Amino acid sequence: MSASTASAPVTALVLAGTRPGRPDPLAQMAGVSHKALLPIGGVPMVLRVIAALRDVPAISRIAVCVDSPHVLADKLPPDILLLPAQPGGPSASVLAGLARFGTPLLVTTADNALLQAAWVEEFLSAIQPQSDMAACVATQDAVQRAVPNTRRTYIRLADMTFSGCNMFLFKSAVSARVADLWQRVEQNRKNPLRVALALGPLVLLRALTGRLTRAALYRRIVKLTGAQAELVPLSDGRAAVDVDKPDDVVVAEQLAAALPPIHI
Repeated sequence: MSASTASAPVTALVLAGTRPGRPDPLAQMAGVSHKALLPIGGVPMVLRVIAALRDVPAISRIAVCVDSPHVLADKLPPDILLLPAQPGGPSASVLAGLARFGTPLLVTTADNALLQAAWVEEFLSAIQPQSDMAACVATQDAVQRAVPNTRRTYIRLADMTFSGCNMFLFKSAVSARVADLWQRVEQNRKNPLRVALALGPLVLLRALTGRLTRAALYRRIVKLTGAQAELVPLSDGRAAVDVDKPDDVVVAEQLAAALPPIHI
């Protein structure tokens, strides 16, 4: 972990909300009110994530952000903070978390059900000292080597093809501007023209044609936000497995069987 991150206790924010509209199909399938309560290896996903975060020495407190906090109030350990999810989506909840807790803020999701403390520590230790914000990823090779039977969504840059690991560190105050940018993209995700205007048409064109490099992406983020951002690839491709669809439940159950038991 970089010296600046090591010197400041990290707050962890777990996003466990449900998108507005119809109920989550995985929650319905499992007969639970929120997908976060879907059990993997017999343990609700959100509790698996909390257990992993508790084993990271740098993390001093954990908050769970959910649209109906009272639903989880009696299901989480008493020291876990509960926050209401923001109606603007995950990025809005991250901005609210930054406003309340400041930085450094580690953000992950309740459906990151296989999360291991070692992955969090590897991520934190690999972040460059000059970075304001970092996103955890796993390369396509690492994912396919570790979990050949999973189907992931990959982002292809000129110098790396990767899948997200649902883990981010907002390390300094200026990183909130990256969350602002994320919110603009999220709000316009169904309007490609507006996304292009937010990111820049040339950057979007390079991304679509596979010619966008990490360095060019970082430069664009600096220009848009003033924040230094980076992608941090983990060595274990299992870190890219989250639980978004029924097939993911099957894969996660198989992988969870080989992981150490959960202690809350």
